[in-house]
Amino acid sequence: MRPAAMKITDVLNGQLWKQMMVSGAKALEIKKHDVDALNVFPVPDGDTGTNMFLTIQSAARDAEKITGQSIGEVAAAASMGSLMGARGNSGVILSQLLRGIAKGLEGLDTANSLQIAQALQSGVDTAYKAVMKPVEGTILTVSKETARAALTRAKNGGSLLETLQEAQQQGFKSLAKTPEMLPVLKQAGVVDAGGQGFLVILGGWIAALSGEAEELDFVSGAESPPKAEIQEPESKQEFVQVENLDYPYCTEFLVKGKDLRVEQIKQDLSGRGDCLLVVGTPEVVKIHVHVKNPGKILDYAIQWGSLHQVQIHNMLEQNENMAHAMKEKALAADSEPLAEGQELKEFGVVAVAMGQGIADVFISLGVDEVVYGGQTMNPSTEDLAEAVRKVSARQVFILPNNGNIVMAARQVKDVVQDCQVHVIPSKSIPQGIAALLSFNSEGDADTNIKNMERGMSSVGSGEVTYAVRDSQYGDLTISQGDILGLIEDVIVTTGKLLFEVAQSTLEKMEWKTHDLVSIFYGEETKPEEVERLQDWLQEENPSIEVEVHPGRQPLYYYIFGVE
Repeated sequence: MRPAAMKITDVLNGQLWKQMMVSGAKALEIKKHDVDALNVFPVPDGDTGTNMFLTIQSAARDAEKITGQSIGEVAAAASMGSLMGARGNSGVILSQLLRGIAKGLEGLDTANSLQIAQALQSGVDTAYKAVMKPVEGTILTVSKETARAALTRAKNGGSLLETLQEAQQQGFKSLAKTPEMLPVLKQAGVVDAGGQGFLVILGGWIAALSGEAEELDFVSGAESPPKAEIQEPESKQEFVQVENLDYPYCTEFLVKGKDLRVEQIKQDLSGRGDCLLVVGTPEVVKIHVHVKNPGKILDYAIQWGSLHQVQIHNMLEQNENMAHAMKEKALAADSEPLAEGQELKEFGVVAVAMGQGIADVFISLGVDEVVYGGQTMNPSTEDLAEAVRKVSARQVFILPNNGNIVMAARQVKDVVQDCQVHVIPSKSIPQGIAALLSFNSEGDADTNIKNMERGMSSVGSGEVTYAVRDSQYGDLTISQGDILGLIEDVIVTTGKLLFEVAQSTLEKMEWKTHDLVSIFYGEETKPEEVERLQDWLQEENPSIEVEVHPGRQPLYYYIFGVE
């Protein structure tokens, strides 16, 4: 059922802001594939629109849960939703924009045009601070010019609608200039995808504000976005003795009330279990904790307000099928069984993998939890946070293994409080493996970070995939369906034959000057192609070690590592 159209107003309350958020999400849902198509590289990972949509949808969904009329309360909920649902760099930047907007609206029941414009500026300031090396010609520039125009119009007496319309018009002018700011955009003949996605969302806000949201064919309560699949590989054997699990009940719920004190609740629950997460606003708080007695936690929480979405899982029951596998592995490794009451281990590792075979390699090297994702399927901050909370360690290292996941991984620090999170900014599978091989469970965190980053930098990474559209990239004329070779995410060669492009990619990686070549072949790569490539390497230089693994990754025929 379509929602009632909003009346044009010069004052926004929480209910109207909620409708604008949902309308913005629906607008991007309609246009997400157009935004995806603005990908600079013609490789099958153009997912900016999809990532931004899933992020804003998560924000809108959390906003819809708020029953109050306060715009500050709804904006805070949307901010938290976007934080947990953020996917990819574009989604993380969008979540930071919404976070800053929430800061600007904090404590307000309603907001006029000037306050909305100031909140937009707060969003821009927050987003710029969140990016380590801000690049102009991106969503940052577009949002900055948008906020600047909004402030100017609002200060000159513009209404809410006029303010946002002026902001959007200036945003499109800024978007049109992005190819002049970033040569890579000009070369590809596209504008910045993130900036385009932001303006689509802003268009949804304007449509809702002007009473035209129904033209978006909008449906409230859309289905949840597909989560990056976090499944247990068949070869994984967990190191958890079921009978020694001190806090067997995973307890998660929402508390709704007034004047909820997040820090006080966090302090009161500290020490009552492990994997504690307490986040939220003065009106709604999300609690996640592993405990011995869920009843005591619920009895405590109900003093603050009403309980909602209560979920309790018996982890003893969930894990008992793995107990025998753990014991067998402990015996095979000639290691002593865990002592009863043993404390958490000091370090744990979470890694992102884009194929079952790659996941198996990480697990064999000691990774505790694998999050499945990569190109076209970036895991969200929440996906990564869930994996971190599963690791029984005081400190957890995250290996994103993809440049588009690093920012989402860094946000995990904001939502996981019961352990220390370290992000090693690996941008490829070979980098992640090299970092992991440099990890020493007996060392301290600072030394491990230095060693892992040093190890990561010692490996060269290459990939072979295919072109999803015609394109001109530098001196390369690319046709849809061509085979592409990339080194460190830069297209270096193209052709019609997989073997020839794989050869060319490796040669440009100067593989003969290294000691080891690692090959992870994809789910669509034929065994005879792999064997042919391996034979060529051994014939060309028999002294170099060649490791071949069935990575089973989608979209990419090969992933290469040289070191």
